Amino acid sequence: MNQLKLNSFILSLCFLLFSCTNVPENITPVDAFKLKPYLGQWYEIARLPHSFENNLTQVTAQYQLNEDGSVKVINRGLNLCDNKWEQAEGVAKFVGEQNKGHLKVSFFGPFYGAYVIFELGPLSNGQYQYSFVSGPNTDYLWLLARQPDVSEKIKQDFIKQAELAGFNTQNIIWTQLLTLCAD
Repeated sequence: MNQLKLNSFILSLCFLLFSCTNVPENITPVDAFKLKPYLGQWYEIARLPHSFENNLTQVTAQYQLNEDGSVKVINRGLNLCDNKWEQAEGVAKFVGEQNKGHLKVSFFGPFYGAYVIFELGPLSNGQYQYSFVSGPNTDYLWLLARQPDVSEKIKQDFIKQAELAGFNTQNIIWTQLLTLCAD
């Protein structure tokens, strides 16, 4: 009986670990993705709420190529409740083909979560200008850009695409507009 429980636990754990890198229904990772123009600093324009970014504003993400081909991820934001900067470092790797915008990111050892790029802005100065990103399901959504703000058209496109894909756009947080601690 104990072996059956152990096998069930291992099977459940494997399912949990691998299912976290899934692509949500109604989302398609971008084709013809190139990593080099994605590297560098991004500003978080909008997100759906989740515990690991509670009360953070002025959020940035920095992506740097590691020697092994993985990507160093540094997320940073100002916590409005204690007026201190918080930072998390992780690593991202491609889930499959390197020309698809489907990566997995880990901030906690062997545990990975999906990072699905489903829209990219045009190249300018050798870099993509904005990115719509999903996690493994419709609970996770981000709008990133190379500048701290984007045009109203990009914001509306983001909302429209997110609604069509099943995200709850009523809960979107516009990161740069946060000014009060929500504790």
